[in-house]
Amino acid sequence: MTPFAQAVLVIRWFCDATRVRCLAGDNAISTATAYRYLHEGIDVLAAAAPGLHGALLAARTAGHTHVNLDGTLIATDRCRALGLTPGVDLWWSGKHRRHGGNIQVLTAPDGWPLWTSDVRPGREHDTRCARTHPGLLEGLAAFTDDTHAALGDLGYEGEADRLTVPIKLAPGRGQTVNQRTVNTLHSALRALAERGNALLKTTFAALRRVTLCPWRTGAITAAALVLLHTEYDRTT
Repeated sequence: MTPFAQAVLVIRWFCDATRVRCLAGDNAISTATAYRYLHEGIDVLAAAAPGLHGALLAARTAGHTHVNLDGTLIATDRCRALGLTPGVDLWWSGKHRRHGGNIQVLTAPDGWPLWTSDVRPGREHDTRCARTHPGLLEGLAAFTDDTHAALGDLGYEGEADRLTVPIKLAPGRGQTVNQRTVNTLHSALRALAERGNALLKTTFAALRRVTLCPWRTGAITAAALVLLHTEYDRTT
């Protein structure tokens, strides 16, 4: 099989979520060989993905006044992995009511995805996932100064000292005009972060439901990010 044919195989899987069995038949190879070629392609692409430090440095160089951090659930069909809580599957997301892996996505002010994290089980919330990824919160804290900010939603309220999050409504108390104004401005700026998740999932059908091992979701998402950057010739 030529490198070109292998590249076509990988891109077909990403863009159309073509069954590996069909990819194997189209290339006259065994299913096991098709899986091996697919994983090789994913690893090569993921290795070219930008690192967190490089993405933040590029964002600052590009003149971005802020970056957005948001978590997204990549659905998976793996549903029988034991979790820490008895009777609760490791990959089950109670928030989304489905199985999947949590990916943290860093985006530019206009929602363009700059960096994606490794995967964490869907049962973990955004704050825990952000704390688990080495250097993520520390890097965002270093990025923040008087003219730069890292925005997150209330899912990161536990890290409000390092991320700019909305003001949470206290039980039994209303918000002042200033607090509502701050939240409105925050929402207007951060809303475009959802565009980054949508771009990845709508461009690559493979990210709508991962049928490989869910622990591969991080590498798959990083590989998709590289393809997206290449297709649009844009990294920041």
